[in-house]
Amino acid sequence: MIRIGQIKISYREGDQAVLRHTLKKIHINEKEVVSWRIFKKSIDARKKEAIMAVYTVDLELKHENIFLKRNKNPNIKKIEKETYHFPDAGETPLNKPVIIVGSGPAGLFCGLMLSRYGYRPILLERGEDVDARQQTVNHFWETGQFDPESNVQFGEGGAGTFSDGKLNTLVKDPYGRHRKVLEIFTEFGADPQITYVNKPHIGTDVLCHIVKNIREEIKNLGGDVRFNSKVTDIKIEDGRIHSVCINDSQWLECECLVLAVGHSARDTFAMLKHHDLPMTAKSFAIGVRIEHPQKMINLSQYGLENDKILGSAPYKLTHTASNGRGVYTFCMCPGGYVVNASSEEGGTVVNGMSYHGRDSDNANSAVIVTVTPDDFPSEDVLAGMEFQRIWEHKAFMAGQGKVPVQLFKDFCEGKVSSGYGQVRPVHKGDVTFADINQCLPPYVCESLKEGITAFGQKIQGYDRPDALLSGVETRTSSPVRMERNSEFQSEIGGIYPCGEGAGYAGGITSAAMDGLRIAEAIRKHYRPNEFTDK
Repeated sequence: MIRIGQIKISYREGDQAVLRHTLKKIHINEKEVVSWRIFKKSIDARKKEAIMAVYTVDLELKHENIFLKRNKNPNIKKIEKETYHFPDAGETPLNKPVIIVGSGPAGLFCGLMLSRYGYRPILLERGEDVDARQQTVNHFWETGQFDPESNVQFGEGGAGTFSDGKLNTLVKDPYGRHRKVLEIFTEFGADPQITYVNKPHIGTDVLCHIVKNIREEIKNLGGDVRFNSKVTDIKIEDGRIHSVCINDSQWLECECLVLAVGHSARDTFAMLKHHDLPMTAKSFAIGVRIEHPQKMINLSQYGLENDKILGSAPYKLTHTASNGRGVYTFCMCPGGYVVNASSEEGGTVVNGMSYHGRDSDNANSAVIVTVTPDDFPSEDVLAGMEFQRIWEHKAFMAGQGKVPVQLFKDFCEGKVSSGYGQVRPVHKGDVTFADINQCLPPYVCESLKEGITAFGQKIQGYDRPDALLSGVETRTSSPVRMERNSEFQSEIGGIYPCGEGAGYAGGITSAAMDGLRIAEAIRKHYRPNEFTDK
């Protein structure tokens, strides 16, 4: 197979024109083609008057060696077919089911792969199934009535279910896990384009269906998925996991416990600390959500306010503040909503969410500032978690349970806004004016003011006076890392820390990839025993 890069065509021609342009570029007749696929697609909008789609294409030719001998183009190279390989089973019999805690991307993908190879895992999810969860979350946004066990953070699909559903990742992947994850998403209902577009996304509305389809596949293969089932304790014997307690009442024995708990499972972190599970505090980032008119972002990025083919434009911005802290945009949601993503009484957290169509009036993004364990109130392993709580509580008090919002100009001047400019809030959940300077550390606020002003030099209008800020964004990643060895196990044998909550992922795709990694580790060591054999 050969890979051909830098195939540029007008974005208006679409994917259907790619093969024709590719063959023309390399002077090959279509009859020579055995198979082909688009490997990668991105948009080059540097010249606004001539926006191009840039493709990388994989071709299988009848006479590849002959073609390669006469080829002089550095953008053409021979490649091997990338095939994900799930390992052969180990020799140790598995006498009790694998228990997976959490049904976010890490837990679901781990459970799916183990189910497909006969292990029949048990997935324990503290929140509700995705349909009930949607109703609970919508009720919270409409009324403010909060469920601490089923919300934007907890429930089937994890925190990513109420997000933009972005699938891009910076994780280096020599093993084919990234593509395998994307292929599984398409298998269960995602648009096949996600396997090759540069910044793939699914959207929360589509992701909810996919999550449910994966769950049903796990069950059809003999696995078990239990909702409203919070792991409240664990039992360790002779340095190994022995059993887990569900809802303070029911104990289940296990030999393998996959901790795919998500970055907001604070009570679980505290329970694991009590059992001396090795963990360390880690850096993360905090800040605000910022909203602008999507048309403004489109005009800056594409030179057009609206284009059905290009859709709503994304962006990514970084700045190093004069105090040395990094300021950057994160989880940008084109045509999206800012959502109240709280998961504890007395705390307010915001996140961004988009539907598949990305068709709201506003673009929103987190603008966040790096914080390290040196900023935390103590040297305790959970000090980062307590640091988050401090500022979430201040945001809750400032907004009296509603999301505090403030115009950028007023944020810079330290005064509560009295009205909106042209940017109106596009939110899920109630908002109220407050001074966000009181909801974040002073060094974070100063970094945000400097960073947003600097971003105005990159995107015209980014620092406009009426850009709308919402606070606070504190759940960018886990505040802890659960240590694991070369076999991906904790020092406590049989415990497999997994995904974003364990500190090994930073989004839907990387969490799902880590779920595959843990499933592989279990497979390499154990073989399904009688209780799992069909």
